[in-house]
Amino acid sequence: MTLKKEELIRAFFEEGAILFGHFVLTSGKESDYYINVKKLITNPHALKLIAGMMAEEARRRGICFDRVAGPELGAVPIATALSLETEKPLVIVRKKPKGHGTGSQIEGEIRPGERVLLVEDVTTTGGSVLKAAGVLEGLGAEIAAIMVVVDREEGAEQNIGEKYSFIPLVRVSELFARRDSFSAE
Repeated sequence: MTLKKEELIRAFFEEGAILFGHFVLTSGKESDYYINVKKLITNPHALKLIAGMMAEEARRRGICFDRVAGPELGAVPIATALSLETEKPLVIVRKKPKGHGTGSQIEGEIRPGERVLLVEDVTTTGGSVLKAAGVLEGLGAEIAAIMVVVDREEGAEQNIGEKYSFIPLVRVSELFARRDSFSAE
């Protein structure tokens, strides 16, 4: 495990970004734990760490991209930080088109043929990020890869991996494997 990954895992526990109880997830599934990446990314150090890890992973894998995109809400700070880190333009994908103004479903610009690195905070089944990918492709973009902070390992890798390169920074099994190490501190 890299030092940066270890630092990210530690940050989840230090920030209290893993909660236990009864939760209904965006996918509709019920869970006895909740990964609150939104809480984690309100810490500037953790957000910078995530953006740096994503940029490094894209470079390491040779992923070329013209823009960074993220679906609202949880991925927007991550995509913004990665845009600043890589100096690539930002695109925000709305859940549905605006009901006013231009009626657009994105903020930012997509030119046909541009390669987009799509980021997400947490994936369960991958449904939300796949919808965002569809919006971007409908505007002519090519998805270079989908990168996520945490994969809950409940089908997203299979669902996303059928069509796109799927890259989680950390898997929930890795978080839980380190739970006792950081809970005791």
